[in-house]
Amino acid sequence: MRWLWLTLAVVALILVPFFLFESYFTALGERAASGQIPVVWAVTIIGGLLALDVLLPVPSSVVSAAAGVLLGFWAGAFVIWVGMTVSCLVAYVIGAKSSNLARRIVGDDGLARAREIATRYGDLAIVLCRPVPVVAEASVIFAGVMHVPATRFLLVCALANLGVAIGYAAIGAYAMSVDSFLLAFLGALAMPGVAWLVARLFLPRQART
Repeated sequence: MRWLWLTLAVVALILVPFFLFESYFTALGERAASGQIPVVWAVTIIGGLLALDVLLPVPSSVVSAAAGVLLGFWAGAFVIWVGMTVSCLVAYVIGAKSSNLARRIVGDDGLARAREIATRYGDLAIVLCRPVPVVAEASVIFAGVMHVPATRFLLVCALANLGVAIGYAAIGAYAMSVDSFLLAFLGALAMPGVAWLVARLFLPRQART
């Protein structure tokens, strides 16, 4: 029961500010859509945050959903895709060039988990782990540690990131169409959870086949 109340308290701390300031964020999205906020600033900030996600504690799911709100579906999806792909390349280089830095970012446990998943499922692991926080970073860093061929790695990540980018951009754009930034935020929270459940359900099934 104590853990239930603690979980509810954490959820409340996250959601209450968005209930209180939803109108502000919605107005911000409307200003961006009407051209009052320079698109170049939104693109630079969102793309930069996503590109540095592997190095900084960026809430990438919320930032990605915000891309759909501020930039619309097509531009938002493109910026998310580019930012996430650049982040994958940064993570790959870190893993390939500095095992110590790789351990510092995701920890020995993270690398060990990534090793187990990659050994068992190969490229499929990267695809399924892309929307899952922490595991996503560990899987691409480990690909660098193992010196997976760069061309194959980039192709797999680019295709996986495209699907994730489309999902987040759609969430953000739809939320903007109904004037609810809170909906975008809730979708951004739900998508990693759903991805985690899919990974938990799908990967063991593959192991048995």
